[in-house]
Amino acid sequence: MTGQDALAGLSREFAGGIAFLRRAGDATGPILVLLHGIGSNAASFAALVAAMPAAINVIAWDAPGYGDSAALAAVMPTPQDYADALAKFLDTIKTPRIALAGHSLGVLFAASFAARYPDRVNALALISPAMGYGVEPGGKLPPGVQSRIDEINELGPVAFAKKRAARLVGDPSARPDVVAAVERAMAAVNPCGYIQAVHALGAGRLLADVKSIRIPVMVAVGALDQITPPANAAEVHAVLPRSAGFYQIAKAGHALPQEEPEALAALLARTTDTMAHA
Repeated sequence: MTGQDALAGLSREFAGGIAFLRRAGDATGPILVLLHGIGSNAASFAALVAAMPAAINVIAWDAPGYGDSAALAAVMPTPQDYADALAKFLDTIKTPRIALAGHSLGVLFAASFAARYPDRVNALALISPAMGYGVEPGGKLPPGVQSRIDEINELGPVAFAKKRAARLVGDPSARPDVVAAVERAMAAVNPCGYIQAVHALGAGRLLADVKSIRIPVMVAVGALDQITPPANAAEVHAVLPRSAGFYQIAKAGHALPQEEPEALAALLARTTDTMAHA
C-alpha cells in the first residue's frame, strides 16, 4: 500500500491553527501523536498509520508553517516554540495525555514537549533522531544547516526536493515509489515554514532534553540512514533515563516510516501499549 492509498483511512481536520490527519481507533484506546520531519508532512505517515493496530487513535499534524498550519510568530524559533504550539493544539482538541512519536526534526519537538510537559506524555518514540546543533537563538548556523536555507531559496521547493530526496532512502534504486513520495512531500514545503524549521534544527539540544525525560523512550533508526546515522541514535539511547528499546531496521534509510512502515508500526504499537499500563 502506498502512502497515497493509505490516506483513504484518514480524515483531514483543522483546529487551533493546525491542520492534521486523524485515524479514529477505539473510544478508550490510546492516542498516538506523530510529528514529521523537516522535509515531510502529516501525509508522510499515511502508510505507517495504515499498518498500526486499529484500536490505536492516531493524530499526525502538519507542523506550524507546513501545509495549512499557521506559522509560528518567531522568525527563528526553537524546538520549545514548536512544543508549546503542540501543547496549545492538544488543548484545542481536548487531548490531555498522549503517546508521542517524532521523526527526524520531529524528534526535537517531541523530546522538548516531553521535557516541558512531562505529565502529558505516557510514552515516547524517537525515530531517526536529529540531534540539533545547540545554536543560541539568533546565532550563526553551521554551514551544513545554513545550506538548507540557501538551497531552498535558490532552487525553490521542487528542484530542492529533486536534489535531496533520493538520499533519504536506504536503497533508492530499489524503492522508486518511496523516493517519489519523499520528493512529493519535500516539494510541497512552504519555504518560510521550512526556514523556520531549519532554525529550530540549529537550536536543538536533543541530548540535554532526553536526559530529563523519565517516561519510557524507544529509539529506532534505519540501518542505512545517511542523514541521522545509527551511531547518533545509539548516542541518544545511551543517555536515556528509561529505555523502551533501541532498534535498527535493516534495509531502511532516513525515510523509515515510509520504507518499513510495518516494522515501525509494530514497535510503535508496543511502545504505545505502555499507556494502558501507566
